[in-house]
Amino acid sequence: MLRVISANLNGVRSAHRKGFFDWLPEQQADFVCVQELKAQAADMTEPMQSPNGYHGYFHYAEKKGYSGVGIYARKEPDQVVEGLGVPQIDAEGRYIELVYDGFSMISVYLPSGSSGDHRQSAKYHFMECFYGHLADLAKAGRRVILCGDWNIAHKEIDLKNWKGNLKNSGFLPEERAWLTKVFDELGWVDVYRHLYPDATGEAYTWWSNRGQARANNVGWRIDYQIATADIAATAQSASIYKESWFSDHAPLMIDYDTKLID
Repeated sequence: MLRVISANLNGVRSAHRKGFFDWLPEQQADFVCVQELKAQAADMTEPMQSPNGYHGYFHYAEKKGYSGVGIYARKEPDQVVEGLGVPQIDAEGRYIELVYDGFSMISVYLPSGSSGDHRQSAKYHFMECFYGHLADLAKAGRRVILCGDWNIAHKEIDLKNWKGNLKNSGFLPEERAWLTKVFDELGWVDVYRHLYPDATGEAYTWWSNRGQARANNVGWRIDYQIATADIAATAQSASIYKESWFSDHAPLMIDYDTKLID
């Protein structure tokens, strides 16, 4: 059995204060992928860097208090890849990959375009570069799980107020079509949807801090575990943890009936 968790922390220090690192070891996950660290290496305390039983690996943004991704792994990898090799993107700390024999675990954080046209343009640039990278990964024949906040709700079923968001970043036709190509043309599998094709409100992973969005479950499903088909076929169950709130996102946990690393 392989257990993988993905969680946008909206600030690792904030999540720490809210009990994330007390909760994490209890889940007995093999990998915990995190996004939006909003911290630099100097800000990371020992519990944040290496929680009990885990090795931590991070790709920090150059801008303080911004972005950043990481992976907590029970087994040390053979190689750590930070970034996509595109300086403009890598300066924002959006991609980290742990490489094992025949398998890769990836934590990724796609840009949000909601703050203006310039950020939407940056999001499209990331999507263009990332598509090529996803194509290369798919062709390489490796087994891969990509976890992260993709900042795109794929279909109408994936957010509560889909009609009111048709012209908003995160649910734009171009974004949704791009994600469809990732699945249909490149062969990647949306593991949660593979398991629960009809899930609606229980599938949401993010809620706005405005109004009563969380109380009314006016949410979006924008956090994913996306895998190569061979791994996705072994997925047994998935859950979204909502008993405690570490962030404006909820952790996505998936159990796979496979052993990818010794």
